[in-house]
Amino acid sequence: MKAHIGVDAESGVIHSLDTSTARLHDSQVWDALLHGNETSVCADKGYVSAERAAAFSGPGQFWGVMRKAPTGENLHPFKESTNCIIAKVRARVEHPFRVIKYQFGHVKTRYCGLAKNRAQLFTLFALGNLFLVRRKLMA
Repeated sequence: MKAHIGVDAESGVIHSLDTSTARLHDSQVWDALLHGNETSVCADKGYVSAERAAAFSGPGQFWGVMRKAPTGENLHPFKESTNCIIAKVRARVEHPFRVIKYQFGHVKTRYCGLAKNRAQLFTLFALGNLFLVRRKLMA
């Protein structure tokens, strides 16, 4: 079972969650994770396509998919620094997974079937969102 999440880059809060079997590639749930008001997208190299890049080519939008080196060549130093910046932003996406694993003890699927495990993940990520913004809520 896989959990695919969309995270706000500024706050680190999850705005969309989708679950699937482990054999489904992440790029196949791409449309379900976007809410339409994104100004930037940071993703793996597996998401590269011309139509997705064209959707984020306008002014004020950033297409943050990791850059690839040409076959048999090294990556240009500018593209390496761009990849470093993208990696720092993408690290915020992994933080909610840390919260549900270490704060709430989720290590593996508990139930048989996708529906019950999906419900558990929705609950854990909702609690994870509250955990991530707890200081803002108490202020």
